[in-house]
Amino acid sequence: MSEASGFEGYGGSSGVLPDRTGQAEAFDAIGQHYDDAFPHKDGQLAAGRRLADALAPGSRILDVGCGTGLPTAQQLVGAGHSVLGIDLSPGMLDLARKNVPDQGAEFRRLDVAALRAEGPDGVGLFDGITAFFALLMLPRAEIPYALRLLHGLLRPGGLLALSMVEADLDDARIPFLGHTIRVSGYLRDELRQAVRDAGFDIVDEDTYSYAPASTDVPPEHQLFLHCRRG
Repeated sequence: MSEASGFEGYGGSSGVLPDRTGQAEAFDAIGQHYDDAFPHKDGQLAAGRRLADALAPGSRILDVGCGTGLPTAQQLVGAGHSVLGIDLSPGMLDLARKNVPDQGAEFRRLDVAALRAEGPDGVGLFDGITAFFALLMLPRAEIPYALRLLHGLLRPGGLLALSMVEADLDDARIPFLGHTIRVSGYLRDELRQAVRDAGFDIVDEDTYSYAPASTDVPPEHQLFLHCRRG
């Protein structure tokens, strides 16, 4: 089976979603400990601020993998934008609703592969999208399809703020805050190519070295790409 045929229903109407077994359950269990372990989100805050400032007041933004709603959904709503946050973890979504009770924020349990602009469960189009460390939870073969799907959810000229950890990994099982999750990554040139192949122009990028609190893991390199729908 080719890569293309394997994901021909991705973002389409097949109704068959990829297997995420264990991913949502792990983040349900992690819950509030996630923000405790990652208290310093300088890169994410800077990227969120840049997106918020670049968009017209009252813009509509999709926050993919919104987690607890902190800091991104809270930051974007505070800047006067409307936010739809999606996540697979019911526990994370409960925290997001408590952390960002503003009427400008809505949170739904949705897989990125289930996103549609139109139809009964359609989410419409957006002026901006954030995907901060969300796509690294997908097998590498899915990431190009997810990027194309996000491209299709943006209005012409819409903006994407994307972050990934630089790593040569594909659906690798790693320990994370006492649980096991599966993650993927690219080296930076490969990530740039995947983003461009999905139809985005890369306007700028930033790199941060970051180590989670209370862990012995070496610092990771976080890549933040500021993109525009081409």
